[in-house]
Amino acid sequence: MIKPENLLLIDIETVPMLNDYDQLSHKMQQLWDKKSSLIEPQQTDTKATFAERAGIYAEFGKIICIGLGYFVKSKSTYTLKIKSLAGHDEKIILNEFRSVCNKFFKAPDKQFCGHNIREFDIPYICRRSYINQLALPDVIADLQNKKPWENPLMDTLQFWKFGEYKNFTSIDLLSTVLEIESPKGDIDGSDVARVYWKEQHLDRIVQYCNRDIVTVGQVLMRLNGMNLLNEDEITMID
Repeated sequence: MIKPENLLLIDIETVPMLNDYDQLSHKMQQLWDKKSSLIEPQQTDTKATFAERAGIYAEFGKIICIGLGYFVKSKSTYTLKIKSLAGHDEKIILNEFRSVCNKFFKAPDKQFCGHNIREFDIPYICRRSYINQLALPDVIADLQNKKPWENPLMDTLQFWKFGEYKNFTSIDLLSTVLEIESPKGDIDGSDVARVYWKEQHLDRIVQYCNRDIVTVGQVLMRLNGMNLLNEDEITMID
């Protein structure tokens, strides 16, 4: 049985590193053109693909928000505390994340938990930390030397695969089939870059990230055979 109090829930929001393809250096434009031809061979407008796709690649994107959640146990019930590290300075976000991790993971048996964090969130954080010439949190500093089962990662996507490799199940689909009502919002993942660069509305992205943390927390409770959290058992903290 999974112990929720041992988990640090995580979700990141990313955007293209710059507002527009034309702001890239000539070298980076060439490299994006090459990347774009591989991921969308039929699309010749690499400016458009940069706006739409660059944010999901750590070499061409950046982190603007890291949502975190942790469970507090009281007798047989749990409450979920949520905090977001967000802003325009990625270095500050990553340094704050490292501080949180180094404190949380001092205790034994702790793990990260999130949806697709093994393939996206954690590798992205590691790559952006290296690009920014920052030290990694101690807990993931030597991931390359760990066996897969030794990595401190509880991934709800991998859990749901049950060893299968063919399919990707989104957190939205997973929560729906598990009869979990996702918190309502006005944007989804495809809107993040536009809301950040065009509308300059970081707060909406933070709220979206927080909703994802809530959903992951509820999925975890369901997969663990536990009661879903009530609204009054979920708290946003500064």
